[in-house]
Amino acid sequence: MERRTIGAGALAVGAVGLGCMPMSWAYSGSRQRGDESLRCVHRALDLGSDLLDTADMYGPFTNELLLGRVLKERRREAFVSTKAGLLVGEQHIVANGRPGYVKRACDASLRRLQTDVIDLYQLHRADPEVPVEETWGAMAELVRAGKVRSLGLCAVGARGGRRSGGRLYDTTLRQLERVQQVFPVSAVQAELSVWSPEALDGLLPWCEARGVGFLAAMPLGNGFLTGTLTPGEGFEPDDLRARHPRFTAEMMAANQPIVAGLRRIARRHGEDVTPAQVALAWVLAQGRHVIALPGAKRERWAAQNAGAAGLRLTGEDLAEVSALPPALGSWD
Repeated sequence: MERRTIGAGALAVGAVGLGCMPMSWAYSGSRQRGDESLRCVHRALDLGSDLLDTADMYGPFTNELLLGRVLKERRREAFVSTKAGLLVGEQHIVANGRPGYVKRACDASLRRLQTDVIDLYQLHRADPEVPVEETWGAMAELVRAGKVRSLGLCAVGARGGRRSGGRLYDTTLRQLERVQQVFPVSAVQAELSVWSPEALDGLLPWCEARGVGFLAAMPLGNGFLTGTLTPGEGFEPDDLRARHPRFTAEMMAANQPIVAGLRRIARRHGEDVTPAQVALAWVLAQGRHVIALPGAKRERWAAQNAGAAGLRLTGEDLAEVSALPPALGSWD
């Protein structure tokens, strides 16, 4: 697989990584199976999708434990990315950026992942009660202690930004400027896909200008851009899409022209090319510093996603994607 670099340290990873969250968190619980997920991770590593993205809150904790079972055998083949800064309660999630907590969270993640170093440690969310410089300083100490190799920040977006006239990631850009004064940012993770291109306005150029890696989260639009979801089929109550404004039956039907466009492009590249692979190839075409992080929990999907790294879209393809209608949600 094509290799791309993250940050000034030139940490090399496969162009398509593996988002591990669906294996343990936020998607249909009845379809989460440990053994199947383990096979998925092994398959991803076999194919060069070596950036494994997780977080302590996924589960919580169970996602890191699952990955630890693979890393115990194949640590040298993997680039491990995990996150801290969010605590999960019964009915709520809160940020905790206190330096002491961040250091304890790192030690706990190391134990669960069965490794002595984390390749990329990301701040999941800044704590509004703690200056972000203090949190970032504690994370920098983890680098100096040899527990972490590089640091990243997860972007904060708000759908309301569409209505207020502000750019979606203005808050994140301000945070990045602040923490960059404390310790270099190696990577920024944010949503980027054909139906959520907002990061192209400001956030992606910021990363490109500074040699910062961009980790494209949800590049398949929470599964919608795969073309495998049926409008009106519904989602389990624990599935985040059950409350997502783009996943009502009405909005899924209204957004079908996006999938149809991806399918047309896929057909031009061969019978075996899928809309999902076109969607991932579009993400990778946005810059040499972009890494796609599609979530998966089955071997089949991990293999299909990895195959997108070899798909090269033409100028005509990219223009056709740009001409697709914008995604609609119930907020519209």
